[in-house]
Amino acid sequence: MSKYFINGIGCVSAQKTTDTATGFQDFEELTTNLVSVQKPNYREYIQPSMIRRMSIGVKMGAVASSIALKDALLETPEAIITGSGMGCLQDSEKFLRNIIDNDEQFLTPTAFIQSTHNTVGAQIALGLGCKAYNVTYVHDATSFETSMIDAMMMMMDDGEKNVLIGGVDEIGKFTFETQKLIGHVKNEDTLANGILLSESKGAVYGEGAQFFVLENKKTNNSYAKLIDVAIYNELSEGGLTKKIETFLTKNSLSVSEIDLVVLGINGDVEYDEHYKKLQNLIFKNTAQVYYKHFSGEYNTASAFGVWTACKLIKEQTIPQSLKLNTVEVTSIKNVLLYNQYRGKNHSFVLLKSC
Repeated sequence: MSKYFINGIGCVSAQKTTDTATGFQDFEELTTNLVSVQKPNYREYIQPSMIRRMSIGVKMGAVASSIALKDALLETPEAIITGSGMGCLQDSEKFLRNIIDNDEQFLTPTAFIQSTHNTVGAQIALGLGCKAYNVTYVHDATSFETSMIDAMMMMMDDGEKNVLIGGVDEIGKFTFETQKLIGHVKNEDTLANGILLSESKGAVYGEGAQFFVLENKKTNNSYAKLIDVAIYNELSEGGLTKKIETFLTKNSLSVSEIDLVVLGINGDVEYDEHYKKLQNLIFKNTAQVYYKHFSGEYNTASAFGVWTACKLIKEQTIPQSLKLNTVEVTSIKNVLLYNQYRGKNHSFVLLKSC
């Protein structure tokens, strides 16, 4: 049976996650319905001549992947697998706007070429000189989880020793306004009381990039062992608990053996009920944390959840700013992550300490 160790992590987010000296205690909870990433010094990671040609999504991905590879002491991966729900959104909007403004005539293809979802993975490969397997998954809120499954399958069947996997999504102004209009984003501009006390529909709209180096061997820098991943497009109201129990049983675990559950709560009162049922029922005696009050909601926000879980497993402590309940845990060994978006695209990720 193949083994999958997360040996390097990199993150660009609404927090100062590129600064290794910054910890969860330094994070600031989001208080607006739209939040962009805190831009790192791109010149430290990307050639200055290339920066101006790159979209924000490509730049985020290049930085996050570079940090992850450096963290894992790896120069070139044997495969690059990326998940992105919306791709390079700003270039997509720019191209569509040019179509309208120019009456579908005299269009330059640059924005269209750079707007495709696989632009991020392609640019990372070009920068590294990596000619290996390179694919991008566009599966809405399970895009990142699908990339994880593909990486596990590759390492199991084809024998790759390491794979660089990641999730990237950026903000587009027109898309944000559209999401707000249809009620997917909160109408109120400020959230003084945070997402946990929010009583409105919609989420906080965000962006980010998280990358991980998955290897078949444990190192001194290993964060966690990836045990299993499962995704479901739809689950019945009573089916969620059964699927979790089945998922854990498949991996020779019971609910009581889960030390920490990481939930993708985003402040949407209409759909956070999925999490609350788990909080109050099967995981009521389990330590619980959340993370989207630091990252915002986007299609691959679950990657920020995995990044958070990796940090918690390695540090073996849970900051107060992440806690959802008062259950204490002396050792963080088995961690389950659960995420869903608007009642669909449910995902489970099971991690274990090394």
